[in-house]
Amino acid sequence: MLREMNNVNEISKLRECLEALAEHHNSVSLYHKGVYPIDPHDKVLEDLKKDISSGFSKIAVIEEDGKIVGFSKIDLDPKCGYLAYLVILKEYRGKGFGKSLLDWAMNSFRSAGIKAVELKVIAGNEAVHLYEKYGFKPRAQIMRYTDDT
Repeated sequence: MLREMNNVNEISKLRECLEALAEHHNSVSLYHKGVYPIDPHDKVLEDLKKDISSGFSKIAVIEEDGKIVGFSKIDLDPKCGYLAYLVILKEYRGKGFGKSLLDWAMNSFRSAGIKAVELKVIAGNEAVHLYEKYGFKPRAQIMRYTDDT
C-alpha cells in the first residue's frame, strides 16, 4: 500500500531502506564501491525531517504487512523538481512498487505545476531503465575524482 508520510516522527522508520540503498549502491556502482553512505544515516534522517517540516519535500512509502519496504522523496522546487530518493528493499523488487512510487512522484510534480524534474542515478544502477520509460534522458555526466591513497 502506498501512502504519503506526513508525520516527521515516522522518519526513523526509513532507516532500513537507507541502509539497503547504501548497500545497493556499493554493490552496483561502477566506480565508487564502498563509499556509501556519503552522509551518516542519522544526518540523512534529520535532513528528511527538516525538508518535510518545511513543506519543500514530500515522502511516500510503500508498506506491506505493516513494514515500510520502499520510499520516495521529492523536492518541490518550482523551477525544477527533484526526485531525491526512490528505493525498494531488494526482496520486494519486481512487484511494481518502484513504478507506483514513480507514478506518485510524477503526479505530485504535475499537481504542483512543476514541468521539469531531475534525478541522479549511480553509474551501474539498473533502475535507469525505469526512469527512461518515464521519459528521463541524460542531461549531464557528473564526474568525481577521489584520492584514495
